[in-house]
Amino acid sequence: MLPESAKPYLLNAVYQWCVDQGHTPYILVVVAYPGMSVPSGYEKDGRMILDVSPRACHSLRMADGWISFNARFGGVARTVDVPMAAVAAIYAAETQEGMGFADPEIPTTPPPPEGGGVENADNPPSKLERPSLRVVK
Repeated sequence: MLPESAKPYLLNAVYQWCVDQGHTPYILVVVAYPGMSVPSGYEKDGRMILDVSPRACHSLRMADGWISFNARFGGVARTVDVPMAAVAAIYAAETQEGMGFADPEIPTTPPPPEGGGVENADNPPSKLERPSLRVVK
């Protein structure tokens, strides 16, 4: 069994530090990484900077190897899903302080789908494929 990566803990710590300091946390992601679900047209040189501040995104979740949130791109609401392995850096926009990571190796086979799969945000999965919760009494 491989040891668990410290990356999720470090991402959460830098994110919380940014928010506590009143800074805007940005993440730099590698768009070509399998499982990415981000709107197209916003990347530059195969990378995209995402504002994950509380005022820019909603329902931010950083757990289980994924970062997911809802945000507006060009006025259109989108759901963004990013494998933590695809994050190249997290930093404060105002000071550029943060943490960088080695460029992720792009796997030759896609990761197993999380809760029915992660697809391109421009082509959302059908309702049957989306994970859902229900109350069990």
